[in-house]
Amino acid sequence: MSIVTDIMKDVELRLISELMANSCRSDRQLAKALGVSQPTVSRAKAKLDKEGFISEYTIVPNFRKLGYHLFALTFFSWKQDASKSEKEGAVKCALEKAPFVSSNVVLIERGIGMNHDSFMGSFHKDYSSYRELVSETKKSKYVDAAKMESFIVDLDDEVHYRALTFSTLAKHMLEKNQEKE
Repeated sequence: MSIVTDIMKDVELRLISELMANSCRSDRQLAKALGVSQPTVSRAKAKLDKEGFISEYTIVPNFRKLGYHLFALTFFSWKQDASKSEKEGAVKCALEKAPFVSSNVVLIERGIGMNHDSFMGSFHKDYSSYRELVSETKKSKYVDAAKMESFIVDLDDEVHYRALTFSTLAKHMLEKNQEKE
């Protein structure tokens, strides 16, 4: 038995997988795909929402058609002399401002690797938009500007190895769960 099935019923796991593949389907359509009743799907969705298994219902658009031509992963680190309380203050300030700031930054996380302890993912209409974000980030009194590095993806490139999607992860979750049963 896998940890996932220890936490949730099979129908709930399959429902999450179906929602990851296409969250705009009706409960009736989901019920048909899962082979259960519509009230079962409605109850399971409500439970998964309430318990925090579902963060949001969204789509993955074609970013190029929306005018974004670059995606950047920017790696950065705290300044060495930033104290723990300064770091906590900076994080608290950023969290308080985040809901009110319109941004092309879709992800900021802390972590470990590549001589950095944080990174952000951002979409850009052009290279100057990217440079502007990097310049603003470097102005932070807590960021070590000399240690910033980026990996930039040209969304207009003809070759894409795997586009951003959660469908493949949804399928993988179900396969791994079935292997462990």
